[in-house]
Amino acid sequence: MDKKQIHPSAVIDEDAKIGDNTKIWHFSHIMKDSIIGQNCNIGQNVVISPHVIIGNNVKIQNNVSVYTGVNCEDDVFLGPSCVFTNVINPRSFIERKNEFRNTLVKKGATIGANATVLCGITIGEYAMIGAGTVVTKDVAPYALIVGNPGKQIGWVDKEGNTIKHKEL
Repeated sequence: MDKKQIHPSAVIDEDAKIGDNTKIWHFSHIMKDSIIGQNCNIGQNVVISPHVIIGNNVKIQNNVSVYTGVNCEDDVFLGPSCVFTNVINPRSFIERKNEFRNTLVKKGATIGANATVLCGITIGEYAMIGAGTVVTKDVAPYALIVGNPGKQIGWVDKEGNTIKHKEL
């Protein structure tokens, strides 16, 4: 039995696929040809662009735009107002849709509030990106990344606890 909860103010485009037990909150827009898995929580004012794939058990907090080219695997957490890009050198007067670069957020990764992830990057399994970090290059699995530009300062385990060295 499908138990989706979709707030009346949310806009769900035709051809968007939404898994069972997913909640979509106020003023969010799920665009055509996007796929959202089961047991997800999509916060207020979230935009999921066409062709985005969101895995199962993903939590997307308020004010996040997940643009075409971004895919999130299962168990990902996207903090409030985190930002993704999909073009490396945007100009308003030049259409560059054929230049979108894909970004992959792997299983269990966390991206903190107000972090920015440049396009064409892979964030490894269970990595943790600190609040406000600007991610400019690929992130290793279980890495703890902070700052601008983001730098690795340690490792985390699956539960997000910092550890002295990679013992995984």
